[in-house]
Amino acid sequence: MIDDQTVNAFDTAAGCGARLREAREAAGLTLEAVGQQLRMPVQVVKSLEAEQWERLGAPVFVRGQLRSYGRLLKVDLGDVLEQSRIGPVVPPQLVSHTHTPRARRIAESLGRRVLYVGITAVLAVPVWFATRGHFDSASSGPSTASLDVIPAAVPVVGSAESAAPNTPVAAPAAAPAAPSAPYLASLTPVPRTVSAAAVPAGALNLQFKGDSWVDIAAPDGSTVEKALIKSGETRSFTPGQVGRMTLGNASAVEVQQAGTIVDLSPYQRANVARFTVSSDGSVAPVSH
Repeated sequence: MIDDQTVNAFDTAAGCGARLREAREAAGLTLEAVGQQLRMPVQVVKSLEAEQWERLGAPVFVRGQLRSYGRLLKVDLGDVLEQSRIGPVVPPQLVSHTHTPRARRIAESLGRRVLYVGITAVLAVPVWFATRGHFDSASSGPSTASLDVIPAAVPVVGSAESAAPNTPVAAPAAAPAAPSAPYLASLTPVPRTVSAAAVPAGALNLQFKGDSWVDIAAPDGSTVEKALIKSGETRSFTPGQVGRMTLGNASAVEVQQAGTIVDLSPYQRANVARFTVSSDGSVAPVSH
């Protein structure tokens, strides 16, 4: 709805609606047809013809609708519309219907901060206590004892039997004082030494100082081993067991033939070594 001043802006435009209605009827157009062509609701077209300006909104919109209707029916309403006293368009004032006091806004802001601090404390404090207990136990540094060491106080089986009957057996040494920290058993494996007699003459030994992918084939072409071998493992092959060998990460593999280290650089390319092994265990380059 608009006020009386807006309605009075179209005092000089009286009669425009009747002219538009007469032109429409003369053209044989219905209200619905005009509404479709102008893309206006039929009720707006009726209000224009009835000069019910108060139903159409601001004067600037009414003026544009009248011009569009006049152009459609070829009715010149320019002079009438220019003489109409259309006042300036005043934008509507936005009025806030809700108002929050400043004290309440400050209280809500403080409440949110306190809530965030509380949630952080609930999540962080248990984690801190658990981490502190872990570091405290780690800093105490418990002693470790290897399972491979035989205590001096334990006699070796058979030593008493092999001794002379009249020879007195020495009393075991006093046990050392128990340390304050507990002992932990060490699971570190003891390196095994292979005697020279156990290694066949001309055997090919591989010692892996790093992870390496190997492809080892027999002289007849069958696969002897094709896998990823972990660091610290060893492999040994008798003469005639291997015919061809491919070593990935060759720089981390030490190859020995009859106790002599084999230089893999002539057979190595891009840290991959490829070579053949003869029946006597000697190494030769791969023939293409």
